[in-house]
Amino acid sequence: MKQHTITSQLPPPLLAWYRENARDLPWRRTRDPYRIWVSEIMLQQTRVAAVLDYYARFLEAFPTVEVLASAPEDHLLKLWEGLGYYSRARNLQKAAKRIADCGGFPESYDGLLALPGVGDYTAAAIASAAFAQAEPAVDGNVLRVVTRLTDDHGDIAAPQTKKAIRAQVRAIFPETPADIRIFNQALMELGATVCVPNGPPKCLFCPVRDLCLGRARGTAQALPVKAPKKPRRVEKKTVFLLLREGEIALRKRPEAGLLAGLWEFPNVEGTLDEAAAGEALRAWGLEPRTWKSRLTARHIFSHVEWRMTGYTLTVTGQGPPSFLWTDTLDRHAVPSAFARYSEEARRELEG
Repeated sequence: MKQHTITSQLPPPLLAWYRENARDLPWRRTRDPYRIWVSEIMLQQTRVAAVLDYYARFLEAFPTVEVLASAPEDHLLKLWEGLGYYSRARNLQKAAKRIADCGGFPESYDGLLALPGVGDYTAAAIASAAFAQAEPAVDGNVLRVVTRLTDDHGDIAAPQTKKAIRAQVRAIFPETPADIRIFNQALMELGATVCVPNGPPKCLFCPVRDLCLGRARGTAQALPVKAPKKPRRVEKKTVFLLLREGEIALRKRPEAGLLAGLWEFPNVEGTLDEAAAGEALRAWGLEPRTWKSRLTARHIFSHVEWRMTGYTLTVTGQGPPSFLWTDTLDRHAVPSAFARYSEEARRELEG
């Protein structure tokens, strides 16, 4: 099949549509690189609707890059609680410290790319929106839009496909600073609201439908092409909500790996029945007293699925030194993987 490229006729109708129809999002009302950067990191693998409240609370707590740089990590992670992918928060603070030390944001794509947690897409998004640099920000929305526009059946997970699409977007970038600042956003907005995933594109509402080869050839709904993912690994766990004199046990996860450095309810590998669970508690130096409830839950990460069985019970004993006994969860970041158990823990502590 002949390889097509995006037509240079695309920007004018796309930009006109965006100015008329774009969603009013707070990070689109600013040229402040700090606020744009925070939004882009939060939006990585997270829906806009889920980010809005977090974004407002985050900027209220950390209004400048200097405040973020000097914030206690526990406070940062607690504010991030529920957003997931906590390495994003840690990298934000690492980058903030570097920016504060340097006296301000780098204004070049390469300078932005050198910051912790910033990849090609994020560097380009900040460079264009904050500094009017013609750098293509290619995310899933842009890949979908471009492959449909050009009837491209290449695997969008393949590096060569992403590289080719980035080059195509760069070739048609507008020239005026005002247009440069919104061009990436316009492409992404088209993909998010009109040229949508998981169903047919809304071609009747598309401002560039007459330029779209996928629509003309009837292939748009089959695009983009993406190789199937490997099946997720399943891990089974037994989680303990251990109550003692109005307090509950938490422990910190290892400083490396999944959910690094966050707080969790004590747990062990495997699905234990009550007898085996009691033996696991005695190995920690705890004696079960009253078994109160059994709760099952599941959490899906990008590459692994946790299937959890949880027990709520009262105990006596100190437990290992890694256990923290607390009467509140409000000061400790417990990831949403344990959401069902956090709800139960709050009920027990408040009851």
